[in-house]
Amino acid sequence: MSAVEKSATPAIGQAYGGGFVTGITRDPATGERHLWITAGAAHELKGAWGEFGEKVDGADSFTNSRANTESMAAAGSELAKQVLALEIGGFTDWAIPARDVQELQYRHFKPTTEENWAGLRNGDNPHSEPVGLLYSEEDPKQTVHEAFREGGAEAFRDTWYWSSSQRSASYAFTMGFGDGDQTSYDETSELRVRPVRSEVIQ
Repeated sequence: MSAVEKSATPAIGQAYGGGFVTGITRDPATGERHLWITAGAAHELKGAWGEFGEKVDGADSFTNSRANTESMAAAGSELAKQVLALEIGGFTDWAIPARDVQELQYRHFKPTTEENWAGLRNGDNPHSEPVGLLYSEEDPKQTVHEAFREGGAEAFRDTWYWSSSQRSASYAFTMGFGDGDQTSYDETSELRVRPVRSEVIQ
């Protein structure tokens, strides 16, 4: 994991580090600030998160995507193993996004013009910089980044994507990229993944 000088932090949506700059989180355990990078659409994968009823130790972080994914792989997740094996743009530290990293993907790269699902705690992101607030029906709007708009070359699909954060022994957190619904799915469900990697910001 390389370090980015704060003064040179690239902008959201900029092509960088094997993908596209997605946002910043602060790790609550270490205090480190991480710049997140989302892989292009060509690198999406699909599969089950894991086994129903199996609690995976070390896969409960909302910010540490890599640790979650490594824990999933150690528990036998084929999807996690596929993501860890990726090499994109010369980088090999890809992971399934943790819940609050995935939230940044939606907040900045929302593909559709649909109203957001403004219920429960959708959009609440205490670990992002700036802190993410609850969604309203109108905010966030469709992304300003043309390539990520519906029909664009890098757009997320109007469907469900896995995060690497486990909710319970049988469910893991997900995001609906049509309307921003953050919920959880049965871990045996076949959902999509858009990999991420991060660099520490000095």
